[in-house]
Amino acid sequence: MKGLMSKSSVMSGIIPLILLLFLFQGCNPTRKVMVAPIREEGVDYIFSKLKENELKYEWFSAKFSAEYHNNGKDNSFNGQIRVRKDSLIWITLTPMLGIEAVRLMISQDSVKLMNRLNNTYFVGDYENVNRFLNTNIDYDLLQAVLLGNDLQFYENGKFRVMVDRNEYKLSTSERQKLKNYVRNSEKNLKIFIQNIWLDPTHFKITHAEVKEIRRDNIRLESNYGSFEAVEGQLFPTAMKYTIWAENTIRVSTTFSRITLNVPQQFPFKIPSSYSRLEK
Repeated sequence: MKGLMSKSSVMSGIIPLILLLFLFQGCNPTRKVMVAPIREEGVDYIFSKLKENELKYEWFSAKFSAEYHNNGKDNSFNGQIRVRKDSLIWITLTPMLGIEAVRLMISQDSVKLMNRLNNTYFVGDYENVNRFLNTNIDYDLLQAVLLGNDLQFYENGKFRVMVDRNEYKLSTSERQKLKNYVRNSEKNLKIFIQNIWLDPTHFKITHAEVKEIRRDNIRLESNYGSFEAVEGQLFPTAMKYTIWAENTIRVSTTFSRITLNVPQQFPFKIPSSYSRLEK
């Protein structure tokens, strides 16, 4: 029972952090300026502008502060994130007391977590995580959501475009992972509904929705704002995430000290005295 309680506390508090709104309102250009490209170029033009203006990187690192809200409970903490594109995501969480509490490392096929507060750790794959969260996430989805980019290895040909709230809205009702990137354990992975809103001045994502990643009553929303120039590229330094599920989970983050394309270390050594949490 103690192990299960520890796992529930850790996973419900940390994994949703990686996934996790409130509406960020970007620039307000006129409708006339926005409608012309849709009429003249259509969805292919808008989608190509999205891809053209995505964050380009091989390595990413930043510090962040975050506020976490779940089931009436609020927590604040600081952290670091490091990413090697399409390979590893490394995150540390430090409560305001200044002592690291949690270290998380995510690869294409595994999730590892150390809880330094109770000397426990978790090692598993996405099947374990998805079973616990009742979702169907994967590395590519996490990487995109965390950095404000579109999904990389999913079909692009089924989008529709419209003007909504003075922004471009791209929508698809059946976006599936490309066959070349589907692993044996992910054959049934499909994002059924996805909506993406783009700022019409710089074509960065300001708001995105993924409705269900297996069940219809689960929805992930992400919002991006406070865009700042980082080595010649725009990056959203304010992000807000919401998971709409049995409990509504909200996380707001503010990024600082962002660096691109500087090779990073990903230290993750589990002390022998730590107890492994049951899958």
